[in-house]
Amino acid sequence: MRRVFAYVLTWALLGLGCATGHAAPAGKPIVVGSILDQTGPLNIYGIPMVDATRLAIESINRSGGVLGRPLKLIEYDAQSDNSKYTMYANELALRDHVAVIMGGITSASREAVRPVADRDRTLYFYNEQYEGGVCDNNVFLTGIVPTQQIPPLIDWAVKHAGKTFYILAADYNYGHISAQWVKRYVAKDHGKVLGTQFIPLNVSDFGTVITRLEQARPAVVVSLLVGGDQMAFYRQFAAAGLAKHMRIISPTFGLGNEQVVLAPSEAKGIVVAYPYFEEIDSPANRAFRKLWVAHYGKSVSITDSAVTVWNGWHLWAEAVDKAGTTQRAKVIAALESGLSFHGPSGKVSIDGPTHGVIQNVRLGEVDSHHGFRLIAEQKAVVPSFEQRVCNLLKHPGLNRQFTPSDSSK
Repeated sequence: MRRVFAYVLTWALLGLGCATGHAAPAGKPIVVGSILDQTGPLNIYGIPMVDATRLAIESINRSGGVLGRPLKLIEYDAQSDNSKYTMYANELALRDHVAVIMGGITSASREAVRPVADRDRTLYFYNEQYEGGVCDNNVFLTGIVPTQQIPPLIDWAVKHAGKTFYILAADYNYGHISAQWVKRYVAKDHGKVLGTQFIPLNVSDFGTVITRLEQARPAVVVSLLVGGDQMAFYRQFAAAGLAKHMRIISPTFGLGNEQVVLAPSEAKGIVVAYPYFEEIDSPANRAFRKLWVAHYGKSVSITDSAVTVWNGWHLWAEAVDKAGTTQRAKVIAALESGLSFHGPSGKVSIDGPTHGVIQNVRLGEVDSHHGFRLIAEQKAVVPSFEQRVCNLLKHPGLNRQFTPSDSSK
């Protein structure tokens, strides 16, 4: 269901993003498209991303639009079904003639959209944390990647918990590739992986997993689990009393507001790494939270994924204004020029050769109040693996996904 926009605050009036003083946008709207999971088991991630999409479009329009024209959003609910991602990407490109498609949550959904956008020459933004390595001239990826996210988690775990690890990963390309990255960084820190299990997305009974953890007794569990069903793991882990013997670190926990849904006794102490946390104490984030609360209320938490979506829309809008047109090649060139946006998580800059982003990375530990305690921060972290394997400025025809096995070539 579409929410009715009732707030009167604007990003411009808060002094952030676009400048104040713009006239109301006029003329023919620029049509843009979004595909996200508003329903289905992945809507725990999708709903905050949908909220952020609508808020970004409204904010941009209240700040003067793009090229002085309003944005018209066409959005589709993929219902956590990858075939619908393909179908709706075709509709946005061929029927709706959008200037840009933003969407996808899982890497599988991204790979359902990407070939369609490539074929139909429609610019595509994937605004979500992912397993890294996508190198495609038509695609920009604003989420955090493993070489930005995994090293600080493993380093923290080795220093504060121990050097033995057990990996639990969702059984699709995100989980499989991310598990390879975890193994690489554990070995780099002279640790040992005692076991790895890949769990289908529809599994909610983790009895066998709990038994294996009890037998292996790792110091650290690395959770690469995804989806509403897999949230059951954290409850079962706590019920078995395993938190007394091992720590959980995760590059996915919290993207679905798990820390809000779970009891503090079930989640306290889990450590995660993201660019954005609601708890960031900065003028930009305080203003963003004020805007969000005015729109959605205090009970709706803001996830890193939501802010990644917010950043994606504003980066695209700035690029179009810089290019002076929505023409795809010129917008790509504007993005590749090193364009930056100062958002709630800090400065986010497009890395031109890789089409990824350079951004701040923070570690957060779940507290006893359904939130996070920030425990570390790194500034302006580059997508280092992508920089080694992908240079679209020199080789714009590259179109593939690199994996950890490519990093030594």
